[in-house]
Amino acid sequence: MAGPAVDLRRQPPPQPQHLVSDTDSDSGSDSDIHHNRHDDLSNSIFKAYLECHSSSSPSSVDLAKIQSFLASSSSGALSCLICLERIRRTDPTWSCTSLCFAVFHLVCIQSWARQSLDLQAARAATRSSASDTDTAVWNCPKCRSSYGKSEIPRRYICYCGKEEDPPGDNPWILPHSCGEVCGRPLSNNCGHCCLLLCHPGPCAPCPKLVKALCFCGGVEDVRRCGHKQFSCGNACNRVLDCDVHRCKEICHDGACPPCRERAVYSCCCDKVKEERDCCDRVFRCEAECKNMLNCGRHVCEKGCHSEKCGLCPYQGKRTCPCGKKMYQGLACDVTAPLCGSTCDKLLACGYHRCPDRCHRGPCLETCRIVVTKSCRCGGLRKQVPCHQELVCERKCQGVRDCGRHACRRRCCDGDCPPCSEICGRRLRCRNHKCPSPCHQGACAPCPIMVTISCACGETRFEVPCGTETDQKPPRCRKLCHVTPLCRHGPIIKPHRCHYGACPPCKLPCEEEFSCGHKCRLRCHGPRPPPKVEFIVKPTKKKLNIHSESTPGSPCPPCPEFLWKPCVGQHLGAERMMVCSDRTQFTCDNLCGNPLPCGNHYCTRTCHALKVRSSVSGSDKRSLLSGSDCEECDLPCEQERSPQCQHPCPLPCHPGDCPPCKVLIKRSCHCGTMVHAFKCISYNTLSEKDQIKVRSCGGPCHRKMQNCTHLCPEICHPGQCPLPDKCGKKVIVRCKCQTVKKELFCQDVQAMYRDKGSDPKDIPKNRFGIGVLPCNADCMSKIRAAEATLQQRKPKEADKVEAAAEKNGPKRKKRRERGQEAKQTSRLQKLVVTARKVVMFVMFIVVLAAVSYCGYKGLLWLNDWMNQLEEQRLKSRSRSSITDTCVMSEPSFSCGQKELKTRGGG
Repeated sequence: MAGPAVDLRRQPPPQPQHLVSDTDSDSGSDSDIHHNRHDDLSNSIFKAYLECHSSSSPSSVDLAKIQSFLASSSSGALSCLICLERIRRTDPTWSCTSLCFAVFHLVCIQSWARQSLDLQAARAATRSSASDTDTAVWNCPKCRSSYGKSEIPRRYICYCGKEEDPPGDNPWILPHSCGEVCGRPLSNNCGHCCLLLCHPGPCAPCPKLVKALCFCGGVEDVRRCGHKQFSCGNACNRVLDCDVHRCKEICHDGACPPCRERAVYSCCCDKVKEERDCCDRVFRCEAECKNMLNCGRHVCEKGCHSEKCGLCPYQGKRTCPCGKKMYQGLACDVTAPLCGSTCDKLLACGYHRCPDRCHRGPCLETCRIVVTKSCRCGGLRKQVPCHQELVCERKCQGVRDCGRHACRRRCCDGDCPPCSEICGRRLRCRNHKCPSPCHQGACAPCPIMVTISCACGETRFEVPCGTETDQKPPRCRKLCHVTPLCRHGPIIKPHRCHYGACPPCKLPCEEEFSCGHKCRLRCHGPRPPPKVEFIVKPTKKKLNIHSESTPGSPCPPCPEFLWKPCVGQHLGAERMMVCSDRTQFTCDNLCGNPLPCGNHYCTRTCHALKVRSSVSGSDKRSLLSGSDCEECDLPCEQERSPQCQHPCPLPCHPGDCPPCKVLIKRSCHCGTMVHAFKCISYNTLSEKDQIKVRSCGGPCHRKMQNCTHLCPEICHPGQCPLPDKCGKKVIVRCKCQTVKKELFCQDVQAMYRDKGSDPKDIPKNRFGIGVLPCNADCMSKIRAAEATLQQRKPKEADKVEAAAEKNGPKRKKRRERGQEAKQTSRLQKLVVTARKVVMFVMFIVVLAAVSYCGYKGLLWLNDWMNQLEEQRLKSRSRSSITDTCVMSEPSFSCGQKELKTRGGG
């Protein structure tokens, strides 16, 4: 089932099927052709592998690594992580076979391994440890995988390890490979070997077809050996750990999950029952056993258990708590007595014994015996309790294994711990700092890989950080994704991916002029904005370059020759001119162009016209409108449709006249309401619809011909129907109007006709009176009424005169009262004004009197207070003089002095 070995470098590729423009002619060298062929072939080979697996699976990651290594090797972009120099085809190399598969110079990796081993030997010598020297290893600079001392590479071999010193001058094979089938055993230990040619990186999954079972073993299928593990999608149905139930999960890899079937189970002692999952069916309750032991006096102190409780632990030979004295024959419920000697049990320190007498319970947790101890560094010696650790305050001045930082640990025993600081030295890539703990020797190479891609980003390879400045972008066989902006975008030949501006379009312009001709120059349309150029040495600050599209240049004027007519478009007056020449000329003919009204023609000489539609021949003149033609100022004489009596209000114009919108008034049939209609709306209606529209929709409101009642019909044209059949009720009286009766109007009309009179001639206020004959009661009532009238005539005359007299003076009195009221109001105004003036004068007088009295009162108060002050001063002076005389002189002399003083005062 195995296929033939896949040769990535020797098989000739098929001819490319896509179009390539003339701009790719520079890629015709042999090396570029071979490189592109290898890219296409590797893509076609790995496509089948990558389609079988997801992008996140380990197999896809390994395949991507192989493809990246192939791209880097074939393009010459491989660089050594240690020296950051490019690896040439003839340089001896070594590749890591553990994880990263990185390629290094053989000399660089040998120097790296020796330096690592020498550094470990120096550390072991410092610590005086021989075991470290025997187990010394060196690590891969990138993935840090460990290699022994015997695994230092000493030979230059190919990737698969078959050939030593592989040829480097063969351009048809991958550099540093033997060109033969890899043959390395595959990673999944399937027993097959890699079928690819000698290659860098991990091997691809095994492509052989084998028969394999699914995870549950229920389905057998033919699969690729590298991916023979699969799920059939059915239920697993394997017996679970409980040996009762079966797995219900979908066919899966690994062990089946615990059984989750719920049931009621008992604990180990059968005292508690709980509902649990089948996987947790064996459990212990929190209660103690408390079953009676064989002695019959003690109970079992164990927790919940399923085995037998055993014998009583207090039976047989027993000792005192310290174990020095033996007791035999004691009952199990009797406590063993103390022996009274020293306990002598070994304490927790491991050096001293318990000094107490035999006792029950544990001994002292901490040993309190005072001993002489030394600190860890040996600089202090002191007596302390045995359990206490002695630590001095002196800090270690030794240098840690990094050789850069001091230990500074308090009371260090000489074995200083590894340095915990971060190295932070600048790596050889000049872009990053070492993130490892502080160490001796050279730092590990920068593990970051920089991706260098083409302009579209689909062709890329990885190089070590720090070497990207010396790399060139890969040549991409993909087509450029930039859409041309010129009009030839759909038909232009595609070109390959590139940096910078796209090549110009070389097709003829063929842009159509407004005249209908096409431009014959090379395409000069707009060009898309150029891509960013590939920067060999990228700067930290990004250049803010806003690329914009290049606008195209306009087409030149049309150079074609053709016959051009005059401005009046007259036949036979054409001249041969350049198409782009816009010069206009006139001929000597009359214009003759129809005026805008469409009914008359222009009588001026040839002048400029406006073309309303692009037609040719004789029809063109019928669709021209003169910009300078004379205007038609005649009134419109066309007949309107539908016909009406109103003339068209517009001047002479083309086409039909606008609808007549003059309002016409038409009353309804009964004359109650007047309707206003547009002339066009009313005239377009039929005669029946006109009668219907003019109806107001209400009662007729016209009186009947033979009576005073209104027509009960809805508004209608013509005379009211059935005037003799009026159904209204009428009160009918005799001539004296004493006898009355209610009859239908049509019966009353019939009675008038029976008497030989026409109902139309009866006055409205006399309609129905005199129809009934008078009876005997009518005469008696007439006489009684006449007598009553005779008696009431003088009284009524007096009342009328009295009422006239009363009515006359009342009006006069009201008029007089109004005049008196007016006169009284004027007098009252004068009185009120006089009162206000008097009140104001009195207020001024009172204010002046109060001010005067206040002023005088203040003066009097000031004089009175001055007098009081003088009297107080006099009384003080007298008392002081009297006291002086009494103390110094006889009373007589003092009396004389007082008299003199009074006289002088």
